[in-house]
Amino acid sequence: MEFKVKDPGLAEEGKLKIEWAESRMPVLMLLQERYLKDKPLKGQRIAGCLHVTKETAVLVKTLVTAGAEVSWSGCNPLSTQDDIAAALAEDNIPIFAWHGMSVDEFYWAIDRTIDFTPTLTLDDGADLINTLHQKHKDLAKKVLGGTEETTTGVHRLRAMAKAGALLYPVIAVNDAETKWDFDNVYGTGQSSIDGIIRSTNVLLAGKSFVVAGYGHCGKGTALRARGMGAHVIITEVGPTQALKAVLDGFRVMPMDEACKVGDIFITATGMKDIIVKRHFERMKDGAIVCNTGHYDCEVNLQDLSAVSTKVREVRMSNEEYTLKNGNRIYVLAKGRLVNLAGAEGHPSEVMDMSFANQFLSLIRCAKDGSKLEVKVHDIPEEQDQELALLKLNTMGIKIDSLTKDQLQYRDDYQAGT
Repeated sequence: MEFKVKDPGLAEEGKLKIEWAESRMPVLMLLQERYLKDKPLKGQRIAGCLHVTKETAVLVKTLVTAGAEVSWSGCNPLSTQDDIAAALAEDNIPIFAWHGMSVDEFYWAIDRTIDFTPTLTLDDGADLINTLHQKHKDLAKKVLGGTEETTTGVHRLRAMAKAGALLYPVIAVNDAETKWDFDNVYGTGQSSIDGIIRSTNVLLAGKSFVVAGYGHCGKGTALRARGMGAHVIITEVGPTQALKAVLDGFRVMPMDEACKVGDIFITATGMKDIIVKRHFERMKDGAIVCNTGHYDCEVNLQDLSAVSTKVREVRMSNEEYTLKNGNRIYVLAKGRLVNLAGAEGHPSEVMDMSFANQFLSLIRCAKDGSKLEVKVHDIPEEQDQELALLKLNTMGIKIDSLTKDQLQYRDDYQAGT
C-alpha cells in the first residue's frame, strides 16, 4: 500500500485519540452497526480530501465498514494531525498528508488520491473536485457523485454548475441544517477560541474582539468570545447579517474603524483581502490577527510583510511582525484555519452529525448517482430530521410528537379561528 505521512511511529498515539473520538460520536457508531452487513458502499472507491483529524478517522473507518475502498489527503497544508495520519496508514488506508505541506505537496497529495480512480469523492473546499475537473476530466466523467463539506466549497461548486462546468452531481453537506447550524456555529466558535488561546494564552476578558463576517461561523465565534468576557465588534458587508448582529447585542462597524480599536481580529468570511495594508498600519501595538475561513487569503500577509521590518516566531503558531512604525502584530497559524492549525478542530460531538451526513450522502451517491442531475443537490429534510433525532436519542433526550388529529389540523387549509 502506498502512503506518505510524517512519522509512522506516531500510530499508537493516533489510535488512542481515535478511540476517544469514537466514544463521543455515537451517531456514526450506530450507522456503522446499521450498515455492517449490507455494505452499501461495496465496490466503491472514495477519494477524500478533508482535514485529517481524529473525527475524520472515525468517518474513514465508517466508510470502510460499509464496504468502501478509501484513499485520503488533507484539505489544508497545516490542518493534518500527524499521529492520526500515521494511525490511518497503519490501518491500510492510502493516505497522503502531513502537517506543514507546501502548496505543491498539497496538490501532489490530491493527485495521488486521484490515481486511485475514484467512483465517489468527498471534499472540503472543492480542491479535489477542481483538480479532477481541470487535470483529469476523463476520470471526472466516470465519478458517480461527490459531497462537499464547507461553505466556500459549496459556493464554488454552485458557480461551476451555473457555468455548466460541473461534470458530476455533488451533495452540499454543508447546507444541511444538522451541519451548518451546529458544526459551523458551535464547532467553529469553540475551536477557534481554543486555537487563539493555545497560540497566545491571552486573556480574552475585557479585550476588543473583532469578528469579520456574521455568517454561521462568525456568529459562533462571536458568541463564544462574548462568553469569555470580550467586547465583540462585528464587521459585515451584508445588511441583513449586520442587522442580526446589532439585534444580537454586538457593535457593528466597518473594518476601517474596527482596525483602530481591536485587540484581537478573526476573519470568517470566505472572501479575500478582509484585512489589508491600511488596516495593519492603523492597528494597536500588540494586536492579534487570525482567520477561521477555509483559505488563507482573508488576511493579506503579503501586505503585512510589505510594511514590516522583521518577522519571528515567538511561540508555536504565532509569528510577530514588527512594522516600520514600531508596532507589533501577531499572526496566528500563518493566516490559515486557526481552529485546526492552532488547535485540534471541532469537538467530536458536533462532528458526529456532519460526518453522519457525509456518510449517508455518499450512500445516496453510490445508489442514485447515475440518475441524479448534474448539479449541486441539497440533503433531504428527512435525513436532517432523522439525524437530529438520533443525536437526541444518544443524549437521552426525548421530545413530543404530533397526534394524528394535530397532523390533520396542520394541513387543513379550511380551518379558521
